[in-house]
Amino acid sequence: MHIVMFSINPLFPDYVMGGAPKHLQNIALHMGEVGHDVTILCTRADASVQSFKWHENVSVKPILRFKQPFPQPYAIPAFDMAAALQDVAEHLAHADRFYMHDGEFLFPYAYQHVPTVVSLRDNVYPETLLGGFLFQADKLILISDYSRQYFTHTVGRFFPELPERIDVIHNGLDWEKFKPTPPNQILDIIPVDPTAQPILLHPHRPEESKGIRQTIRLVDQLVHQYGFSDLIALAPRWHDVQASAELREFYTSIEQDIIARGLQKNFIFHDWIPQELMPEYYSLGSVTVSLGNFVESFGNAVYESMGCGTPSIAARISTHRELLPDELIDKVDYDDIDAAAECAARIIKDKERTSPATLAYLKRLYSTARQLRAYEQVIVNAQVRQPMTYQPQAFNDDTRFKLAPWCYRAKTRGIYHDFQAGYADLPRLQALIAAMPEGFNLADAEKHAMTHEQVMAYYRDGYLVPLR
Repeated sequence: MHIVMFSINPLFPDYVMGGAPKHLQNIALHMGEVGHDVTILCTRADASVQSFKWHENVSVKPILRFKQPFPQPYAIPAFDMAAALQDVAEHLAHADRFYMHDGEFLFPYAYQHVPTVVSLRDNVYPETLLGGFLFQADKLILISDYSRQYFTHTVGRFFPELPERIDVIHNGLDWEKFKPTPPNQILDIIPVDPTAQPILLHPHRPEESKGIRQTIRLVDQLVHQYGFSDLIALAPRWHDVQASAELREFYTSIEQDIIARGLQKNFIFHDWIPQELMPEYYSLGSVTVSLGNFVESFGNAVYESMGCGTPSIAARISTHRELLPDELIDKVDYDDIDAAAECAARIIKDKERTSPATLAYLKRLYSTARQLRAYEQVIVNAQVRQPMTYQPQAFNDDTRFKLAPWCYRAKTRGIYHDFQAGYADLPRLQALIAAMPEGFNLADAEKHAMTHEQVMAYYRDGYLVPLR
């Protein structure tokens, strides 16, 4: 079977930039290893990157000219869009299957003659969201139940057929790889001594929403309030081909914040770590943090670190609320640096490592073998399907609403909204939701002293979703 795959992210012969490309590589290699012929079309990072092979059956062609660096890949001239459409069309003319990784090829008419599977890898970037609303393929793969609810309560409001086309396939992690690993080659990149000082890991892209500001404030507390004066925080720099003027300006502001807090000796910004050295990298750490507000679809780093023995502290953002039970991982409300510092200080002081119960749970639910078998079955069994029928829903007095899946009721701060990255104290709404968690209509709202206009305002602000 000849399978054409699409990635709007650039791909490289010998390193992987981020979680989504890593999983694409795993899927492509698996399909190649079981005997399929795979061609991946992707964006070229620069003119020097030529076509290459990941496997004898897996060819990568970086020929598309979407804008680099990310974001706004479609900020290109129409002739570049036309060339991309032409390239994909020519390859699909001889394809048995089309697999679109991240849903960002926004031309559904181009693949409706080919059995197609679309996978959405995030909940944030405009091109992925548009890919969700433009979805007209056989199967839509989502990587968490959070994402399933997110797209069901948005796209699914207009396409009642969507839920039966969704398959949730959680990311799989290779637990034979992500396990405690003595540091060796990693010390050539990051010359630290993990036996001499506590090491805090921030293994995330250099984006504001990934929590670097929260990590700086956390390190400030650990150094100046908890007395870990020799603590070292490690964070990666973005690869040179992805650098931009905005990114350089961002780094400057981060450096200024660190200097203002007197933490120059407590931070090391290092080169991007090759995938094969990530187990050594995680194993260096005393604790790993993920404290940003980025609305993750999965969030690999939190769980990879735990596989390597290093405990993680995660903000209660999107999937981190669901992927592990609270008793198996330290979770804190977003921007609660006091709570994060208390957890981190305990982990460092007591030299905690990932518990056997946590490892057993991770290995049972999130294995690479399970993930890749599921992708293989979905792709191989894909069929050509009729486009879904657009059926908008009219609101009336009987329309029922419930708390949106991207919101949760925090213990003390009110309702947290993932996409506003903040809390709102809404006592009447909270009381109504507590009384009727499965949904309420306008008459129910009136009994709780809420008007039609207030309900609709909460709906438009994303706190409520209508139920079909």
